[in-house]
Amino acid sequence: MEQPAEILIIGGGLSGAMLAVQLLRLPGQRRILIIEPRAELGRGEAYSAVELGHTLNGNAARMSVDPDNPDDLTQWLTAHIAGGGWPESAEQDVPVSELFPPRGLFGVYVQQRLAEARAVGTLQGSTVEHFCAEAVDLQVDAGSVQLTLSDGQILRGSQAVLATGMYPAARTPQTQSSGLNAAALDPWDVAAMRELDPQSTVLIIGSGLTMVDAVVSLEQAGHRGPIEVFSRHGLLPHVRRQPPAWVDFLAADHSIRTPRQLLRELRRHCRDAIAQGIDWQAPLDTVRAHIARLWSQATDVQRRQFVRHVRPWWESHHHRSPPLSAELIERLHQEGRLRIHAASFKGIEPGAGDAVTIRIRPRGETETSTVSGAALINSSGIEYDWRRVARPLPQQLLARGLVQPGPLALGITAKDGAVVDAEGQVSARLFAMGPPLRGMWWESTAVTDVAAQAKALARRLVDSPKD
Repeated sequence: MEQPAEILIIGGGLSGAMLAVQLLRLPGQRRILIIEPRAELGRGEAYSAVELGHTLNGNAARMSVDPDNPDDLTQWLTAHIAGGGWPESAEQDVPVSELFPPRGLFGVYVQQRLAEARAVGTLQGSTVEHFCAEAVDLQVDAGSVQLTLSDGQILRGSQAVLATGMYPAARTPQTQSSGLNAAALDPWDVAAMRELDPQSTVLIIGSGLTMVDAVVSLEQAGHRGPIEVFSRHGLLPHVRRQPPAWVDFLAADHSIRTPRQLLRELRRHCRDAIAQGIDWQAPLDTVRAHIARLWSQATDVQRRQFVRHVRPWWESHHHRSPPLSAELIERLHQEGRLRIHAASFKGIEPGAGDAVTIRIRPRGETETSTVSGAALINSSGIEYDWRRVARPLPQQLLARGLVQPGPLALGITAKDGAVVDAEGQVSARLFAMGPPLRGMWWESTAVTDVAAQAKALARRLVDSPKD
């Protein structure tokens, strides 16, 4: 049975919820359908976490979902805490704006903002319906978009938005599987970790923020044994601090265009900051607002150079760890329980008994070796290459030629939010936002990025011709 609507939003995590919020706030009557297999909207992968130790990696002042009010989360938290919510916040002993809320609580905040927008939309005759199923196929014709769901339903709308969010490597089936996920524990599954021998050795692939989450999960599960972490460069995320403001040197100098020029100038500013007794994170944080411009104007050669040579250091310096998690990582490292190895994962080996054995190649060496542990965790981050994501919708969209891979095969290609197909044609009916646009803007996953994109895309959807 076809269900006609104005807008189909595919994905009901942060991206889909924020787009719905912006659409509901705009004048006019419209029917919005959100297709999301989870029972709750607004959470997605990131904010479905239930453990208090899994926190945002940015403080409240940096994580507003309202692009017009950077203090929105701070204000919401202030009222929430005053009403008796999140009593554990007192343990951080900092102003509310500097708190790092649990990701599950952030999901509650997003849901409340969506509920408020729904009330506004109701007054104007707009509605949002949640279809609790997975989108498995999509077709576009001259007059509409047709979406097929996993439960057999067919939905039809004037426009559709790919708000599919992130595909965590640990939870995403791969078209070219290494067998890692089949042998690994979920980084956020504390219950499964409680089944481990508390003194056993755990192996982790990847040393970014997912690894930090995995270590927090192990700690909360009562694990007290060795943790061996393997990543190609052996880099850990730096801790998130609250540095003072620094001059926006990129706004003042648009001659800085290439990754090489940026690194040279950024290093100079960081040295100047350190010489003045100011945290080096202050100059680095000014770069954030210019990433989209710098990435979009770079050539493919420059982008490849950045990804190959700079990306690991950019990720560890820019995508930083919340303080409490960083303290845990440092403590375990000092105790000798947590060890970081610069080594590449080369595959799963048959193990003895219940042991998990992996093959690794240490950085700078040609020979491989094996390491065994009681459990293995895949903390290799996010899979942005849709060609490798073995989910029905990405595969169907690629097979039908309705999308094409983005620059460096990161996400998909779009122009001002409108999806570009395999023939280079810009769609009038299919749009995308958030993580699928990683290749277009590089940083397209942070809360503030998603909030700004939602506002701009909502206006475009409402103003664009439907016929």
